[in-house]
Amino acid sequence: MEAQELHRGRLIDHLQLVVKDLAASRRFYEAVFDVLGIPIGGSAEDYFWADELFVSTAESEAAQGKLTGRHHLAFQAADRAAVEAFHKAGLAAGGRDNGAPGERPYHPGYYAAFLLDPDGNNIEAVFHGEANRSAPSVTITF
Repeated sequence: MEAQELHRGRLIDHLQLVVKDLAASRRFYEAVFDVLGIPIGGSAEDYFWADELFVSTAESEAAQGKLTGRHHLAFQAADRAAVEAFHKAGLAAGGRDNGAPGERPYHPGYYAAFLLDPDGNNIEAVFHGEANRSAPSVTITF
């Protein structure tokens, strides 16, 4: 695997999804990452990765022979158009609709779309709005 830039101070260092059909997952993630401007960082016969997301087969050494359960992942989008492009590209690449692009009540300006990837993971693209572009962080209370 190639060397990557190390970022200290993040809550999440990386995530791994173990999937049934790597080719179907790669088509889906390449399509949504392309419109979000995230390149595939590397790949081999039994995995691929982009940024901090590692996707592998159950046969991959790191997977220990087990599929991961259902997860929710949210990717930041540069603007509303990127959220809409994410949704369209994901549907065309085998994703299933789980929430069309639109405003959400989580905080003012929260604009998101949701797709289920080929393994049923809930994948979101979110733009936090113009007012939140320069803010260092957003606090959400549940």
